[in-house]
Amino acid sequence: MDLALTPGVGPARFLKVFEAGEEGLERVDELLGAELARAYRRVREAGAAGRVQERAAALGVRPVGLWAADYPPTLRHLADPPPLVYLKGGWNGARPAVAVVGSRKAQPWALDFARGLARSLAEAGVGVVSGLARGVDTAAHEGALASGGATLAVLGSGVDVVYPPENAGLAARVTLMSELPLGSGPSAGSFPRRNRLIAALADAVVIVQAPEKSGALITAALAAELGREVLAVPGRPSDWASRGSNRLLADGAGVVQAATDVLDALGIGGTAPPADRPEPEGAAGALWEALRRRGEALPDDLALDLNLGATEVLGLLTQLELSGHVRALPGGRYEAVG
Repeated sequence: MDLALTPGVGPARFLKVFEAGEEGLERVDELLGAELARAYRRVREAGAAGRVQERAAALGVRPVGLWAADYPPTLRHLADPPPLVYLKGGWNGARPAVAVVGSRKAQPWALDFARGLARSLAEAGVGVVSGLARGVDTAAHEGALASGGATLAVLGSGVDVVYPPENAGLAARVTLMSELPLGSGPSAGSFPRRNRLIAALADAVVIVQAPEKSGALITAALAAELGREVLAVPGRPSDWASRGSNRLLADGAGVVQAATDVLDALGIGGTAPPADRPEPEGAAGALWEALRRRGEALPDDLALDLNLGATEVLGLLTQLELSGHVRALPGGRYEAVG
């Protein structure tokens, strides 16, 4: 662990020593040069590894090194795997996992869609990976938690420094991972590196909504390089906030209109929600009841029934469709299920 904690020894230099096998640490002068070798010895003599382990234990954090058997297996395939990751909470890397990411300034329909999609994926036994950022990331974690599913937040800060701060409560309920040392604050350069971990940890990446310049598009590009499935949710052609995700679709990304599209891309088929799923509540519950009374209806009819805006109704219908409570019919109509 001392080498992983040595300033100036990043993933590439660490990997050079790691790949030299058991004698790598004995050859640090040759492999890294005299200056870094001296820095490594200072770190070792200062007992840095023991202090990090002690602090991590006090925070309920587990440092996991590239040399450990329980190091996340998909991260090993990166050209620059992090020498050390910090994990707070449990994460079973054997399950299928999907990254659900998108704009920090996502529109209401996109937030509803991300939340419903993540919930349905979690109900099907799929782990949901995201970045705890505002917007789509937050909605994705919330959706997975709503079904009692597993969700992993990969941070651009230390796992003990939650960003954004308003997500502290959410962070306490999800599994956290970071390659940054404990106590590290967020920085502009840390988020693109965080995105490569999100891409590597997932079997597929879904972009819910993203403008032309977006960190979510960086994640999509990294996922494509790693051979992961890249999918996107269609947005209105005139919507600036969806230009990036629509561009992905034009370039060949898979189309996501429901959770079954993602499950099919993973090759595990569409898994129906459990029969004893809870009835929807709040505005979604009121819309569902209205649709049950009508039998089937157009979104505009439901908007008039409930005195809601058309955009809000479409968002609620998307949420209910993903949770298995409504079904889309030809001609733009919907019917209630159950």
